[in-house]
Amino acid sequence: MKNVLLTLMAVFIFNGLYAQEKKSKFETVTIQTSAQCGDCKTRIEDGLNYTKGVKFAELDLITKKVTVKYASKKISLQQVKEKINSIGYDADEMKANPESILKLPACCQPGGMKQ
Repeated sequence: MKNVLLTLMAVFIFNGLYAQEKKSKFETVTIQTSAQCGDCKTRIEDGLNYTKGVKFAELDLITKKVTVKYASKKISLQQVKEKINSIGYDADEMKANPESILKLPACCQPGGMKQ
């Protein structure tokens, strides 16, 4: 009985360590954007969530910050920001791609919504 308990305890410890190791493959960052409305939120989240290496992206419209969980072995932080730029929005210090801004609806372009 004692051996069974020790074996079970070892299995639980091993599983816990393995789960922690697995989680460390992802990094989470918060990036300031120039998003203005619900359409912007959808556009950014969809663009990032369908990008290889991005596990999760969610934009908070109040703070205009997008939280991104990504696999750093598959995509870099720079590439995540470039993806946001290519959608038409600023990402921290990186300004949006001008051609992409013109493809946005007028309300989503800079100055399009007065706040």
